[in-house]
Amino acid sequence: MSAVLSSSLPVSQATGDREFSFDTADFERVRTLIYDRAGINLQPGKQAMVYSRLSRRLRDTGHCSVGSYLQWLEQHGGPGGEAEWQEFVNCLTTNLTSFFREEHHFPLLTQALQQRRGQAIRIWCNAASTGEEPYSLAMTVVEALGAQHSVKLVASDIDTKVLAAASRGVYDADSRGLAPERLRAHFLRGTGANTGSIRVKPELARMIEFRVFNLMASSWSLGDPFDIVFCRNVMIYFDAPTQRRVLEGIHRVMKPGGLLFVGHSENFSDARALFRLRGKTVYERVDR
Repeated sequence: MSAVLSSSLPVSQATGDREFSFDTADFERVRTLIYDRAGINLQPGKQAMVYSRLSRRLRDTGHCSVGSYLQWLEQHGGPGGEAEWQEFVNCLTTNLTSFFREEHHFPLLTQALQQRRGQAIRIWCNAASTGEEPYSLAMTVVEALGAQHSVKLVASDIDTKVLAAASRGVYDADSRGLAPERLRAHFLRGTGANTGSIRVKPELARMIEFRVFNLMASSWSLGDPFDIVFCRNVMIYFDAPTQRRVLEGIHRVMKPGGLLFVGHSENFSDARALFRLRGKTVYERVDR
């Protein structure tokens, strides 16, 4: 979930020239709701972004103000309102991603895979966004271990819309981060009306299980423990207690000696009881 939040403008108590009424109290309610639902610590000063994103939902749902929309959400916390709660989360998370982003991680991943050659390997790519990251991991697996490998890759995100795009596996042919040889090896080129697009080859797509997952869930049912976890540029949107909670959850679902890859601006040196630094933004699970 490498989310990028737009620049902010002051919140007016009056509607002014806005389509919908939106005041400071509404913004604080949004901050509370998204924190409780997704763990996102929405910083003060992001009012313009929140208004812009929620306005789309108000138009779609027919609400006349942000306040009435939030009230409806709060009153429909059960199954009847779950679909709209998901839309609320979706519209407040924007995903920035590309193929082979933070390139320094992939030689280390290759090394870790080759050290586990012949074993059943499980990888979790959390915050998979529109799929460029998990497909980059899958390409690395094939390049490191060959076509005959025993690797299972779980790719998750809280945002259902980006996961749907990831599952389709269709991208622009000039997508950033894809070398020509990887384009030839791992993608099919579109023709006719699909010229300019590429699709992930079926054998690569079959390696990945896409699933919706919320790191704030009370229990994590992810199957067998993971050898490798990618959770990059996610923790920066959490406060310290939430970061600790998530790190403890990741620790529980990893194998002893498993590797955790994080984002370039994330540092967990204060969690030495859980993970020890092994390389540039790469941590090893500590047995307790």
